[in-house]
Amino acid sequence: MSRADLADFLRRRRESLHPDRVPAAVDPPGKRARRTPGLRREEVAAQAGISVNYYERLEQARVSHPSPEVLGALSAALRLTDAEREHMARLAGQIPPATAERRPVPAETRRMLDQLGPIPAYLVDERQDIVAWNDAAVALITDFGRIPAEDRNALKLPLLLRDTLCSAPPGEEGEFVQHTAAQLRTASARYPTDRALSELINELASLSPDFAAAWRDHDVRPRTTLRKRLHHPRLGVLDFDLHTLLLAGSNLQLVMYTATPNTPAAEALTPR
Repeated sequence: MSRADLADFLRRRRESLHPDRVPAAVDPPGKRARRTPGLRREEVAAQAGISVNYYERLEQARVSHPSPEVLGALSAALRLTDAEREHMARLAGQIPPATAERRPVPAETRRMLDQLGPIPAYLVDERQDIVAWNDAAVALITDFGRIPAEDRNALKLPLLLRDTLCSAPPGEEGEFVQHTAAQLRTASARYPTDRALSELINELASLSPDFAAAWRDHDVRPRTTLRKRLHHPRLGVLDFDLHTLLLAGSNLQLVMYTATPNTPAAEALTPR
C-alpha cells in the first residue's frame, strides 16, 4: 500500500469535484465563499458516511489499509470512474501489485503489425517504451530502429527529437501529455516496484514542465481514442485519430493512427 499516493489521489479528486455535482454540497446564498476549489473534507466525509477526523487522516497518509467498505463509500462520494476506483483500490493495497515482465514480442504480434498495411502502428509496454513498429509508422513518424533503445519511448521522443520528429506542433502537446501521464499513473500503481518506471517518470518530469504538471494532477483515465495533430517535416500539419488497445494476455498496448477520409492525413497514409 502507498499511503502517500492514496492521500494525494483523494485530495486531488476532492479538489477537482465541483460542488454542483453534489447537491448536498451546494452553498446556500450568503454562505462564506470557498477558499479552495472542489469539496470540503467534511462534505466528502458526510457523503461517505465516515468521520471527518478519519477522512482527514486518510488525506494525511495516516491510515493503514482502509476497508473495502470505506473505499466503496469514498468512490461514490467522489464520483469516481471505474478506472479511478481500480486505481484507488491498488493504492490502498486491495489489489496485489503486478510484476512487469520483459518478454520478446511474439511473432504473431509482429505479423499483425505488418499486416496493418498503411496504418501506422507500434507497440508500447507499461512504461510507454516502443518495443515494435511497422513500416507505416516509420514512414510517418521516424525510423525507430535508429534510436537508442533507452530513448525509444512514446513520451521521451517528442522531447528529445522535437525538431526532426513528426510530432505535435508547439503548444499543442497538452492533451497527449495529460493522457499519457494518466496512463503512467495507472502503470505506477499496477507495478509499484518497477524501478525503471519510476526513473522514467522522474526523467520526464525534469524534461517537460507540462508532464510534471500533468503528473501532479494525479489523473487516471481509461484507454480511449484521442484526436492528435502532428506536424510532419515535409507534409505539414496532419490530424489523426490515435487509438490505444490493450493486447489480451500481455502488458503490451497497440497504438494506431487513422485518418478521416479525404483529408491531408488520409492522403499521407495512402500508399504510393
